Amino acid sequence: MIIKKYKAKTEKEAILMAQEELGSGAIVMNVKTIKPGGIMRLFKKTRVELTAAIDDHITEKAPVSEDTNTKENDTYHFGTGFSDNKDEYSEEAKNAIEEKINSIAKLLEQQMTVSAHEDNGIRDNVKPARSEDKNTDIEDNTHADSDNSSSHTPNKIAELIHKQLINNEVKDKYADMLIEELGEAGDKQSVDNALANAYQKIVLKLGEIKSLKAGENKPKIVFFVGNTGVGKTTTMAKLASKCKLEDKLSVAMLSVDTYRIAAIEQIKTYANILSAPMEVVYTPDDMKKYVEKYSDCDLIMVDTAGRSHRNEEQREDLKAILDSVSDYEKEIFLVVSVTTKYSDLYDIAETYGKLFDYRIIFTKLDETNGLGSILNLKLDTGKELSYVTWGQNVPDDIGVLNPQIIAKKLLGGAK
Repeated sequence: MIIKKYKAKTEKEAILMAQEELGSGAIVMNVKTIKPGGIMRLFKKTRVELTAAIDDHITEKAPVSEDTNTKENDTYHFGTGFSDNKDEYSEEAKNAIEEKINSIAKLLEQQMTVSAHEDNGIRDNVKPARSEDKNTDIEDNTHADSDNSSSHTPNKIAELIHKQLINNEVKDKYADMLIEELGEAGDKQSVDNALANAYQKIVLKLGEIKSLKAGENKPKIVFFVGNTGVGKTTTMAKLASKCKLEDKLSVAMLSVDTYRIAAIEQIKTYANILSAPMEVVYTPDDMKKYVEKYSDCDLIMVDTAGRSHRNEEQREDLKAILDSVSDYEKEIFLVVSVTTKYSDLYDIAETYGKLFDYRIIFTKLDETNGLGSILNLKLDTGKELSYVTWGQNVPDDIGVLNPQIIAKKLLGGAK
């Protein structure tokens, strides 16, 4: 693992410096503004310090989240809430990763001391140490402390990283795989280097994240599918607002959710606010008619009815709607709640995956601390990740998933 810092006048210049020396696979670990000090500070300009890292054993292209790594106003942070406010992003979401690593490293070292006592047979009398920094607490979840954990870890540092992943609901096999990928070098690494190495590997596994774009030919039809109660209607409204207000795209909104009158009224309200046309679709023929009617729009967003993935008749109805516009460019988002039990989450993803390809939107991130299901579902299905949502505010509580923040969260940072 190679970690280097670069100072420049702007973030863009610092990124170019890092890419020139470390290559395109380098990952930006932190960006912070350095304010001049001293009596002459009023006459000096602020500078940017960028921390970048690359594993000299990794040749994969590091994923880049378009809107999170290049635009400060399209991301989120964990804590009392989530925000796309630029100032909050600078202070919260871009917290110094090396400071997080140092604080987590200190905690791990404390726990290693505790583990040494436990190995001497006094496990019942010792409680895991906790950091004074509430943002780096590692919970003592006894369910994660299984006999299998230590058997797959090369040393105490790796064992504690493994435990942290399990505590954040990463599946055993993926936590084991991550530790194994640290390899024999993990025995010789310092705590902070081991964490930085694990951090980079998680970011790579989450993959490249892309935001929604207009199609090459108008219109591009965007479907939101998923089970009842996951927030499809609100998510569509948030994304429609962003595309119209920020990207200046023309948007039409259709609702196939004729089971819930409230859903139709909700979309009509959002459509009126955005001055976007809105129609209710009852049949595949209706779908074709309205797509042709609004063919001059950049995007036609379709809110489908919440359905049970176990109901074959409902699945066929959904597929008929999608197939009715097979001549057009389509984008399908599977909307799932991160609070759903993982076995059900996987069953939902697998069932819809047999019908069509999709990208995943995770909702309700503000309702849980266990984000391991994000990494699990990515690795289990191989599907691309896209957006995450938190809260009910339209259009604020949505952002492109940031792999770096998820990786920090899984390793104990970005609380």
